[in-house]
Amino acid sequence: MQCKHFGECGSCGLYDSSYQEQLSDKKSMVSELLYPFYQGDFTVFPSPESHYRARSEFRIWHDDDICSYAMGNIAKKGAICIKECPKVIKPIESRMWSLLEEINSSKELSHRLFGVEFLATTIDECLVTMLYHRRLEESWTAEAKELEDKFGISLIGRSRKQKVVHSQEFVTEELTVDNILYKYRYYESGFTQPNPTVNVNMIEWAINQARGACSGDLLESYCGLGNFTLPLSKLFTKVLATEISKGSIKAAKENCELNGVHNIEFVRLSSEEMTQALNRDREFTRLRGVELDSYDFSCVLVDPPRAGLDEDTIKLISAIESIIYISCNPQTLARDLEILTQTHTVERAALFDQFPHTSHVESGVFLRRKI
Repeated sequence: MQCKHFGECGSCGLYDSSYQEQLSDKKSMVSELLYPFYQGDFTVFPSPESHYRARSEFRIWHDDDICSYAMGNIAKKGAICIKECPKVIKPIESRMWSLLEEINSSKELSHRLFGVEFLATTIDECLVTMLYHRRLEESWTAEAKELEDKFGISLIGRSRKQKVVHSQEFVTEELTVDNILYKYRYYESGFTQPNPTVNVNMIEWAINQARGACSGDLLESYCGLGNFTLPLSKLFTKVLATEISKGSIKAAKENCELNGVHNIEFVRLSSEEMTQALNRDREFTRLRGVELDSYDFSCVLVDPPRAGLDEDTIKLISAIESIIYISCNPQTLARDLEILTQTHTVERAALFDQFPHTSHVESGVFLRRKI
């Protein structure tokens, strides 16, 4: 990918080496961290080098009466105005610049606008959120509705204690995973995987690991909107999936209906609460009607935040035969493996380059309980 803002824009910190060199460096870094626990090869899943990001947020910079998209500069001191952003997927790129022209032609749309956020899909659905430092009145609503019709988007306006939704607050993505088409409803304020191509790679890698452990039931923590849960559910009798976010649980249940999946129980619990519930340390009204004793977990999938897993959760999953651990932070993954490898062996590992041209990297390991 080439971008005229390399070296200035803080969004892409790796720009002075080839993409293959970046991948090689990331693989070396993760391999070194995990070497005490795994000396085998890594499966590496590269990203498209451009037009890979389906979610993007831009500041709005005002220069007299002209609005520009802006990003934080690479020195983390202020911002730079941008004229291109080749990392966003085509449904965003094809709309963002002409949308900016419309904003600049209207005082109603541009007045005290400070941010624009895009959420798009590979099938050309696009949700745009416009952020303001003022209350939005009917005059704004009328012009915003025209933008929806002109650009084929769903539009949301936000200001302090105000949210204006014109048509809908979600997009519906369609992903073919393991030769099966899945539909996912992505909400404006919810977490979604930003790189559709690598996301499919991640899910299919997890499916291939789970195939060796698919007798019995699946436990999943940090399930989000069911990104992994829905495809993996086909390999197991029952699935118990937990997530702390109300919005994500709502989306996950809707995604079950969209895909006709009926063997998953989504429950709003944090990882710590899930552990307390399964250890029978606490009772939760959110688990009313869920027969915990009916589950026979042969496999667990965890996809924690950068902080990794808490000690009690590690202890809980150490009793399960197979573990699929998806990590957005190789440092905390290595820390957690110090405990997990006391009971399990790392059999396979993978690297998923969700964030090209940055130092961030996702990885995955599959562990099986020692005999």
